[in-house]
Amino acid sequence: MKPKIILIVVLLVLLGVLLIQNAQEVVFRVFFWQISMSQVILVPLAVLVGFILGYIAAKIEKKRDKPRQK
Repeated sequence: MKPKIILIVVLLVLLGVLLIQNAQEVVFRVFFWQISMSQVILVPLAVLVGFILGYIAAKIEKKRDKPRQK
């Protein structure tokens, strides 16, 4: 197997263990809002938001590195 696939599988297993161990309810505070939700929902949501922000940042950086064509 390729090292990239092994790394992805290991990270997914670790994320699964993290989700199983954190099932309690937490209060998420943003400025004036309070949102009460299970950590099982909050953790994947934070991972997804982080992935999307990283993807957008990489796209912007890639676009900035392209030489301008005349």
